[in-house]
Amino acid sequence: MPYYHNIKEETVEGKRTLRKLLNLRNAMAVSGIPEKTQNRTILVATWNVRDLNKPIYGFRLEESMYYIAEILAHFDIIAIQEVYKDLKALNKVMSLLGPHWDYVFSDTTEGRRGNRERLAYIFNKRKVEFGGLAGQLVIPPIVIDKEIIPSNQVWRTPLICGFQSGWAKFMMCTVHIQWGSSEADSPQRVEEIRQIAQYLKKRTEDENAWARKLILLGDFNIFNTDSLAFQELEKAGFQIPESLKGLKTNVNKDKTYDQIAFREREHSMVATGNAGAFDFFDIVYREDEMEMYEPYMQQLYEKRPNKIWNNKTESQKMRYYKAWRTHQISDHLPLWVELEVDFADDYLAKKLLKGEMDAIT
Repeated sequence: MPYYHNIKEETVEGKRTLRKLLNLRNAMAVSGIPEKTQNRTILVATWNVRDLNKPIYGFRLEESMYYIAEILAHFDIIAIQEVYKDLKALNKVMSLLGPHWDYVFSDTTEGRRGNRERLAYIFNKRKVEFGGLAGQLVIPPIVIDKEIIPSNQVWRTPLICGFQSGWAKFMMCTVHIQWGSSEADSPQRVEEIRQIAQYLKKRTEDENAWARKLILLGDFNIFNTDSLAFQELEKAGFQIPESLKGLKTNVNKDKTYDQIAFREREHSMVATGNAGAFDFFDIVYREDEMEMYEPYMQQLYEKRPNKIWNNKTESQKMRYYKAWRTHQISDHLPLWVELEVDFADDYLAKKLLKGEMDAIT
C-alpha cells in the first residue's frame, strides 16, 4: 500500500483525500481485481496515465497523485504510457509507492509525433524481478535486391524489457501507437501495429531471445476488435484472452484502445480468466463533484488572457471539468489480467514421470 503519512488530515483537502482513498480501496476490493498471492499469480496491468506531468491543464493536485499511486499498488507490474519528459510526477508516484517498488523507463521520443513522451514499467520487487534486458524497439531496414531501405520508425519508440516472476520468465513490450486520425482503421495506425507485431513475432522465434514468452501491451488506439488494426495482432500470432477481448478502456467506454496480448514458443504463463478495466471516475472526480473542484479550475482558467470563469455557462463548465479531470487522473482506464506463474506441480510431475520411465527402460 502507498505511504499516507504526509496527508494533512486537518485540512479540507486532506480530509477529502483520505475519504476518497477509503472509497477507492473499497471499490477496487469489490471490482473483481483479485487479492494478490505470494507466489501463485501476478497481476499485470497497462495504463495510459494521461500526460503525466505535462501542464496543459495545470499540474496534478497532490490528492491526484495519491489516487494514481493507490490504483497502481493493486497490481504487481504496470506498463505506463504518456510519461512526460519531466520525471517529477513519476518520481512522486514512486515515492508514494515506497521502497518495495521500482521502475524502468525509456528515454524521451522527441519531435512533434513523439510528443516528448516516455514509456515505463512500474513493478513490485517482492513479486517481480527485473531481468536486465532493456531496449527501445527499432524497426530494421528492408532489403530489396540487395538494396537496404530504411524503415519508417513508429511515432513513439516502444520499450521492451525482461522480467521474471515465480517460474515465469518473460519479455514485455509496451507501446503507444499513433493516433493520427479519428478513423477506426487509419492506414498509418494499422501499418504501425503491423510493423511492431511482425518484428516481435520474429523476436519470439529467435532461439537467442531472452525469453520464450512476450507480452505486448499498451495503448494501441484500436477502436474495436473487428478492426484491421486488431487483426494485425492476430495475424502475427498474438493471443488475447477471452476475458480481455472487447473491454472498453477509454473513459467514455466505447473504444478498446488498450490491449494485453501474448505470444510464446512454449507454455510458461496462463491467464486465470480474471481480467478487467477499472473505472476510477465512479469514485474520484465524479461529475457531481464539479463544484468542489471549481476553485482550482477557475484559478487555472483565469491565468489565460481575458478569460473569466464566471462568464462560462454551467454546461461549458462541465465540459471543462470533464477535460480537466482526465489530466488529474487519466482519459484511459487501467486494463489488467491475472496470470499464473507457479508451475512447480507440473515440473515435479514431469520429473517424476521421467524417473519412472527411466527405471522401466
